[in-house]
Amino acid sequence: MTPITEVEGRRLALSNLEKVLYPATGFTKGEVLHYYATVADVLLPHLRDRPLSFLRYPDGPGGQVFFAKNVPPGTPEWVTTAEVPRSEGPARMVVVQDLASLVWAANLVTEFHTPQWVIQDPGHADRLVFDLDPGAPAGVVECCEVARWLRERLAEDGIEAYAKTSGSKGLHLVAAVRGASSQRVTEYAKRLAVEAERAMPALVLHRMTRSLRAGKVFVDWSQNAARKTTAAAYTLRAREEPSVSAPLRWEEVGEVAESGEAGRMTLGAGEVMERVREWGDLLAPVLDAGRAGAVP
Repeated sequence: MTPITEVEGRRLALSNLEKVLYPATGFTKGEVLHYYATVADVLLPHLRDRPLSFLRYPDGPGGQVFFAKNVPPGTPEWVTTAEVPRSEGPARMVVVQDLASLVWAANLVTEFHTPQWVIQDPGHADRLVFDLDPGAPAGVVECCEVARWLRERLAEDGIEAYAKTSGSKGLHLVAAVRGASSQRVTEYAKRLAVEAERAMPALVLHRMTRSLRAGKVFVDWSQNAARKTTAAAYTLRAREEPSVSAPLRWEEVGEVAESGEAGRMTLGAGEVMERVREWGDLLAPVLDAGRAGAVP
C-alpha cells in the first residue's frame, strides 16, 4: 500500500520508500526524500521561478536515466507550471515553488537542473556559470586551480563568484549578474574561458572537443545559453553514491588545490545536511540581486 502523507496541506502518495537507489551505500528512496525535506530551506530559493529539467533515475543510477523537460503525466494541479519558449516551439515545464512541490518532484527520483534565467524574464540571464570538467588524469584538484584563476578574473570585472561541487568529478562556478541577455553572458563566459586557456595552456581547454581533453580542465562556458541547464545547488546526483552538488567555501577550494586531497571535494547527502546545519546556505549571496555584477 502506497503511504499518503500531507505536506503543507497537500496530500502526497510516496511510493517505494524502502527501495535502494544507491546500492554502493544502501541509500533508499525514503532517505532521498528525507534529504530533500531537510535541505528544502536552502534548496528552494535556488529553484524558485526557474523552469526545471528533471534527470530521472527511478531505478537508481544503474537503471534507466533520462531527461524530462515537459510536465510529467499525473502532475498534481497545484504544482506550478509555466510555458517556456523554445526554438522548436513553446513547452510547459514544472516550476518548484514550495516544499510540497519539492517532495512531489523528489518522489519521481530526479536531479534538478535549472537555466540561468527566471520565468518572468526568459533569455535574460541573472546567473553566470562555468562547469569545470576534468579529463583524466586531471581531476578535481586541477579544477580547484582553474576555479581560483577564474574567481580572480571575474573579480576584476566586479563579478563575485562562488564555487560548488558538481556532485560528479568537477566543479561549478556560479555568480549573480545583471543587465545582460543569455547570449551576451555566453559570449562573455567564452571570452574568459579563452583567456584562461591562454594563461594556463597546459591545464585549460575552452573547446568541447573530447579528443583534446586528456590531462586538462574543460571550462564549459556554453551552459549560459538560454536553452541550457545546470545541476542546481543541493541536488542529489545519479552517481554510484548519493553525492550532492554542494556549495563550498573558497578556503576549501584553496586547501584542495594546494594539498591535492581530492577526496575532500566529494560530499554526500549526510555531509551536506550537516554543513547546512552549521553554515546555512553558502551560496546565498547569489540570491541577492544587490550583489549582482554587471557583465562587461
